[in-house]
Amino acid sequence: MAQISVNNLTFSYEGSYDNIFENVSFSVDTDWKLGFIGRNGKGKTTFLNLLLGKYEYSGTITTATVFDCFPYHITKEQMELCAAEFIEELKSRCELWRGICELEQLHEDAEILYRPFKTLSPGERTKVLLGVLFSGENDFLLIDEPTNHLDQETRENVKQYLSSKKGFILVSHDRDLLDACVDHVLVLNRQTIEVQSGNFSGWWENKQRRDSFVKAENEKHLKEIGKLKQASERIAAWADRNEGTKIGYDPVKERDRSPATRAYIGAKTKKMQSRVKQMEKRINRELEEKEGLLADLEQPVDLKLMPLSHHKETLVDVRDYSVTYSDAKNPVFSNLTFAIKKGERIALHGENGCGKSTLIKIILQKTGFMEEFYQRFPDGKPVFTESGVCETASGLIISYVSQDTSMLKGGISCFCKENNLDESLFCAILRQLDMERVQFSKNMEDYSAGQKKKVLLAASLLTSAHLYIWDEPLNFIDVFSRMQIEKLLLEYQPTMLFVEHDVKFREKVATGVVEL
Repeated sequence: MAQISVNNLTFSYEGSYDNIFENVSFSVDTDWKLGFIGRNGKGKTTFLNLLLGKYEYSGTITTATVFDCFPYHITKEQMELCAAEFIEELKSRCELWRGICELEQLHEDAEILYRPFKTLSPGERTKVLLGVLFSGENDFLLIDEPTNHLDQETRENVKQYLSSKKGFILVSHDRDLLDACVDHVLVLNRQTIEVQSGNFSGWWENKQRRDSFVKAENEKHLKEIGKLKQASERIAAWADRNEGTKIGYDPVKERDRSPATRAYIGAKTKKMQSRVKQMEKRINRELEEKEGLLADLEQPVDLKLMPLSHHKETLVDVRDYSVTYSDAKNPVFSNLTFAIKKGERIALHGENGCGKSTLIKIILQKTGFMEEFYQRFPDGKPVFTESGVCETASGLIISYVSQDTSMLKGGISCFCKENNLDESLFCAILRQLDMERVQFSKNMEDYSAGQKKKVLLAASLLTSAHLYIWDEPLNFIDVFSRMQIEKLLLEYQPTMLFVEHDVKFREKVATGVVEL
């Protein structure tokens, strides 16, 4: 067992307005299964890169261990090759037989090592790269959000696999994964960093207790500050009146003020003024303690939504519906039947490649939201053929959140103009999702993956719609924001069609599940 000691770590990106880390100190053991938790943009991925030596920083990071990180960067050339051909390029000392053994633990056949990497599904790629990652010896492993874009079955495989390992830092917002796989948590709070034993649920329970105590103590401080201010104001007013009587405002009575009387009044006034200063110091101390208490308090703001009510009860009607791509022998899905009625929140569920995103895009096209989806090949043949019924209500207004954030470029102002959004309201929602104001002056291509996803979510929340269609909206979104969104959807109960592999989210939000 070894330690990783961080002392007085300070880091900021070149040209940045603020520090990502400032005088941060903590230590962790290298045999821990460490879950890394924090808001989007707080520096989780940055810290992993600091451990890997990618950036210069002030302070010290002391350790004798060797680091390796998931995901590996796969080049264009490697995408064309079989993984078996470039495994050693990813990880030195990685022998092929070790990778095969790790894949067996992930319930995956070794044959995927001999297929071109570009042909593998997201789940297969993740399994290959995790297998490579754990094929070394004596490395401390840095794992950055391994379950994004993975279906439920693959997530379960990855969860079971990681729970059997140790000696890693796992960055994830998946509560189910964190509960199953970690025995310690490293948390980036608002102002501090804490290390605690246990899994996510244990930490969350402790945090809720701590936050309840903080809120109660804060109320006490507020009452004490109020009392001190009132007392201070009374004493200050008395002192001012006394000071005025020292020489008297009445010219007639002024002759009656003896030097001794004036001295007595002056001494008493001075004493009262001293008491005022002492009270001001007490008020300042109380204010400092109050601010210290609230430094790490999470107080998520309740989000708002403006769903529209359609005149029809059924918004989407799918009956015996099948879709087959033109270059495929088998249908993407077949004989699919379901309906979306007002107030329902329907989750599409199935393995990667089963057609969830395809179905969403077809529904979007039928409403007129995504006209470009029905493209044709240069020879005039359609991209896919369909049979059965897939109908949408007329005049249906859609609010859509895509998996893809690559289109986000430029500043917030341009984005709002292009999408007819009120910029002040849009920024207010981003602030409610805990995005700092300093981010609003940056280009969106410089945002973290979670911050980009919050941009799409904020745009959707600001759009009044009959039907909200969200395709994996929580990828890269922090735990606190997930809980905010859960609460929002349960309160406003919009009509929704969504794909989301976060088990806890789906169980709380969905009123029905369609298996593909």
